[in-house]
Amino acid sequence: MSYGSSITDVYRQAGVYTGRILKGERPADLPVQQATKVELFINLKTAKALGLTMPTALLVRADEVIE
Repeated sequence: MSYGSSITDVYRQAGVYTGRILKGERPADLPVQQATKVELFINLKTAKALGLTMPTALLVRADEVIE
């Protein structure tokens, strides 16, 4: 299982920062931002190798299930 920030959201934020820098803002003046969207990934193959069973409710809530 992995729970972390959305890669697409991180790339979007990087693009926004790049645009602001190219428009003349100083990087030191830009605020630090935290990811606002997180994703849950579950790898069933690894879970099976470890002898773990994932509850159905958890699998339904996951953003991506890797089989």
